[in-house]
Amino acid sequence: MNQEWMSVLSDPWAVVGLVGQLLFFSRWIVQWAASERIKSSHVPLSFWIISLVGGTLVLIYAIKIHNLVFVLGQLVGVANYSRNIVLIKRARRQVSET
Repeated sequence: MNQEWMSVLSDPWAVVGLVGQLLFFSRWIVQWAASERIKSSHVPLSFWIISLVGGTLVLIYAIKIHNLVFVLGQLVGVANYSRNIVLIKRARRQVSET
């Protein structure tokens, strides 16, 4: 591994950002597997939770490096992922009450 990559991995904040990006990337695998399981397009709750965790880590990193472009983009995403989690949980609660 070259020196530039090693220096990134030795920076704890860069590792936070990298882990966030890897988590965020991995969410499509979860969605794909869930859809294949039921043979229809499906976005499970776990997709949104992974999105929220990954997006939050990237947001923290963006704040740390003072990158307004990434901060604004991640804020919108984190709000969206949070809202979807709330909507799914609310719908599940309503179904269980009936």
